[in-house]
Amino acid sequence: MKGLIIKSTGSWYQVKDSDTSIVYEARIRGKFKLLKNRLTNPLSVGDYVEFQLEIDDVAWITKIEPRRNYLIRKSVNLSREAHIIASNIDIACALFTLKYPETSLGFLDRFLACCEAYDIKPIILFNKVDLLTDAEKEIVTEIEADYQKIGYETLAISAFSKFNLEILQQKIKDKVSVFFGHSGAGKSTLVNALQNDLHIKTNEISASQLKGKHTTTFAQMHFWDFGGSVIDTPGVREFAMIDVLREEIQHYFPEIFKKSDECKFYNCLHINEPKCAVLNATENGEILVSRYITYLKLMEEADEMEKK
Repeated sequence: MKGLIIKSTGSWYQVKDSDTSIVYEARIRGKFKLLKNRLTNPLSVGDYVEFQLEIDDVAWITKIEPRRNYLIRKSVNLSREAHIIASNIDIACALFTLKYPETSLGFLDRFLACCEAYDIKPIILFNKVDLLTDAEKEIVTEIEADYQKIGYETLAISAFSKFNLEILQQKIKDKVSVFFGHSGAGKSTLVNALQNDLHIKTNEISASQLKGKHTTTFAQMHFWDFGGSVIDTPGVREFAMIDVLREEIQHYFPEIFKKSDECKFYNCLHINEPKCAVLNATENGEILVSRYITYLKLMEEADEMEKK
């Protein structure tokens, strides 16, 4: 039998049968567990699998189909390197909040780099714009313009007031989408606003720290009445790229990769090389300094991984 993983709690999964749409509680066979390599989870929501049914209607997953793509984060478990959040994604939506809680540009840039690395279309959603002052809205407009210039699709929204949600529906209709962001950025609230019969649990922002509390503790796929599905995920602090070489990282920053054609040396890494077009472009404002800083940090991390 074949099916789709629609929920993962770590030890148990829910698999939706491809033929009947019946959802079964599922586990993985012991031998299958041995296949995981440098990951905390062998399966993720969005995976297509083969499974067998036992007498008690418990499904035993026996095989995973090759993934088209996936998004990954650094694992909190130091004995492993990374955790796959979701796989086989059409659109990844980053929820950026200027406040309540504050999203850093570094976090956003890591998200975009991961999307580039794993061939996933990103959309930047500037959420909670209803809470912003006029001056703060101007800041969001400037950030939007910066990222649109690079080539990224953006949309200012409010899950609370439902501002621009009809436009978002059209963008994710009939697609497998995934919502990412910090705890408190409004992922679950946005899912509820797009389809109010899902009743996903949400939580308030911590008044003392202006940070979100984890309400979604595991990844789960929900199906839209208007077509397609969304994978709701726990709040993410960091994104990771595994098995990526230092010289490849510039490929995941479109404006840096484009400018690299003008560098004197074909193998320029844009760190301190002479006549580097990327360094010049960063100095004169063509490339955002914040983006370049994230690029350097990813280069450092890749160098550390290669040494290990």
